[in-house]
Amino acid sequence: MTTDAPILTETVGRVGVITLNRPQQLNALNDALMDALGEALLGFDADAGIGAIVITGSAKAFAAGADIAAMADWTYMDVYRSEFVTRNWETIRRVRKPVIAAVAGFAMGGGCELALACDIVLAADTAKFALPEIKLAMMPGAGGTQRLPRVVGKAKAMDMCLSARTLDAAEADRYGLVSRVVTSERLRDEALALATTIAGFSLPALMAIKESVNRAYEGSLAEGIGFERRQLHARFASDDAHEGMKAFLEKRKPVFGHR
Repeated sequence: MTTDAPILTETVGRVGVITLNRPQQLNALNDALMDALGEALLGFDADAGIGAIVITGSAKAFAAGADIAAMADWTYMDVYRSEFVTRNWETIRRVRKPVIAAVAGFAMGGGCELALACDIVLAADTAKFALPEIKLAMMPGAGGTQRLPRVVGKAKAMDMCLSARTLDAAEADRYGLVSRVVTSERLRDEALALATTIAGFSLPALMAIKESVNRAYEGSLAEGIGFERRQLHARFASDDAHEGMKAFLEKRKPVFGHR
């Protein structure tokens, strides 16, 4: 892949790595980048040799929001007919494998929303999160007003959305917006280590857990409990689950076939 492509991809063991690659625009998220990101995500999701995916940016910016220069002259019918956001930003919701955001520098607007759409967020100590769309008389529209309250609560979400408040990494960690904070120098290594650990587990179990947690995140308790129970029962049809239990009893490391 050429270096002027909007994203770069690589494989590290069983981990697929996607690097946002518009450094001059601080990785502003335009249609070309989001199309390429969605294609890469679905490609890794379909690859039997991949167990987890990492999305990252540069040291300066994970992604500094949507590309305002591309949007400035659009009309309502332009965005309605083209299914703006829906057409390509939502692709990540179709990914069944765990997705980790490794965030350094700015995660503003759409960049923050992209991180929120991932399953785990690792933040460098340089990371900054904000939803500043109100400054442009706009609003978060790639899930920010929906995912953020579920993560940090209504009051804090209102504060961020209505005042454009920026959170540093430590405050984002206290809010529960990120999973953990690491030094900027260690971000890539820590993200790869975490993804490698996750990818080493049984893929069917990982997918079942991700889907079950998302049921809790998006639905009612009763529905989630019922779904979780069915997924638990389904583990007993999995070769990996039987291998895992036998390996535990035999005091050896399990060998998963991802079946």
